Amino acid sequence: MTLTGMHQPTDETAAAELVRQAKAEGIPIRVAGGGTRGGVGRPAQAGVTVSTAKLRGITLYEPSEMVIGAWAGTPLAEIEATLDAKGQMLAFEPADFRLLYGTNGSPTIGAVAAGNIAGPRRIWAGGCRDSLIGVRFVNGSGELVKSGGRVMKNVTGLDLVKLQAGAWGTLGLLTEVIFKVVPKPDTVATLVLAGLDDPRAIRAMADAITSPFEITGAAHLPDGVGGEGARTYLRIEGFPDSIAYRTDALGKLLAQYGALSRLGDAVGASVWSAIRDAAPLAEPRDQVIWRLSVKPSEAPAAIAAITACRAARAFYDWGGGLIWLATAADGDAGASMIRKAAKAARGYATLLRAPDTLRAVVPVFEPEAPAVAALTKRIKASVDPAGLFNPGLMHAGV
Repeated sequence: MTLTGMHQPTDETAAAELVRQAKAEGIPIRVAGGGTRGGVGRPAQAGVTVSTAKLRGITLYEPSEMVIGAWAGTPLAEIEATLDAKGQMLAFEPADFRLLYGTNGSPTIGAVAAGNIAGPRRIWAGGCRDSLIGVRFVNGSGELVKSGGRVMKNVTGLDLVKLQAGAWGTLGLLTEVIFKVVPKPDTVATLVLAGLDDPRAIRAMADAITSPFEITGAAHLPDGVGGEGARTYLRIEGFPDSIAYRTDALGKLLAQYGALSRLGDAVGASVWSAIRDAAPLAEPRDQVIWRLSVKPSEAPAAIAAITACRAARAFYDWGGGLIWLATAADGDAGASMIRKAAKAARGYATLLRAPDTLRAVVPVFEPEAPAVAALTKRIKASVDPAGLFNPGLMHAGV
């Protein structure tokens, strides 16, 4: 019987069989998780959808070794609750884009790995890729492949663990992921500087991040973004006595930028959740969302260049290294000049939210240089020679 519609395998054997059948019939596969990030990438060019939603459950958890593994369809909330009960957490603070996309469902741990999703803590802990130490996946021949394991180790040859993080399901169907985890901090403090313009905010965040005071979050919301005046947020974590000492020290270090105040714990937590999920730009929903990764010191100039040409709202995370930007969906949604500004700022731009019609004609991910594109095709061919998985999702023809 010809494969059509949606399939939700309940184990790896069934998942592998589905891929083998799709290969035999020449049917491309759209890989899906919890359905919360369905708007990422170019519109699907697949004949059948394979969802990992029923591949769920924690496969290993060793708190003393600080390692957790789970089937790819396991809800992220289940992972976080299990870790929280033991005073642990995922280091990279994965984002939840349901508000951004207006979706339901539950974000899954496999989708987090596939998208290399990381939040504000990335400046301190690295990205999802840095915590991912093992994967199991079905390749384009319907074979189960294991890469990595329960411990960090040096890798020679093709590192399939790191390649899968950020491949968005184009290099196989992830079935299991394994992460290193970290202890939860005893206390979290959110510190605020008010009224800074963008260049001064970037300098203030740079001074804080390069200090010895262990900043785990640094973001700036310009005037009017989020309904308040300009504010620059810094986060520090640790024991109460350490928090008190570092707060005082940071106040002195950053005195030239104004008075440093501290938010209440609940308010601070909501601030970082909003920054993590790009909530200040979620509405109006008819605007497109760009995500720019740039050199932090060049970020204000990039925004100035963009807003000189078209109306846009933006805010900064990762000390200025990440720019979230919302603008109208007219024309190419500013793609040409936004990518030009990102390149001038030593970075690149990704179209994270846009109508299907726009994502079909405007490159969603940064266009690759010829040598990189050739390498991408060779890697794809090595694990998915028939081009079954998410064809065209990241780049046309790949």
